[in-house]
Amino acid sequence: MSAGMTAQRAQALLWVAQRASAAVLALAVVVHLATMIVAVRGGLSAGDILARTRGSAGWAAFYAVFVVAVAVHAPIGLRVVAGEWAGLRGRGVDVALAALALALLGLGMRAVYAVTVAP
Repeated sequence: MSAGMTAQRAQALLWVAQRASAAVLALAVVVHLATMIVAVRGGLSAGDILARTRGSAGWAAFYAVFVVAVAVHAPIGLRVVAGEWAGLRGRGVDVALAALALALLGLGMRAVYAVTVAP
């Protein structure tokens, strides 16, 4: 939290980020699952699917947005659970969950690279 931001404002921004990322995830999960179901029912193997995603800027953008939404959504949700269920609050929890967000972002973007760019 920056020096000029109140705790209430920070909570409100986290609430908005959680809800916005949930909306993005709802759409992304539906698109991802529908795509996988159609592909598998169509007889495509994992190799066939990867061949179609390689070099696709559209799939790269879609999955990058998906990853960003996860990296925002999951740590905020875990922060709430840690506070309400386990009584864990404070700077240490926030730092740990910020590290989790960065890990999810980094690993997720690595996966996006692997399925859309890497040979």
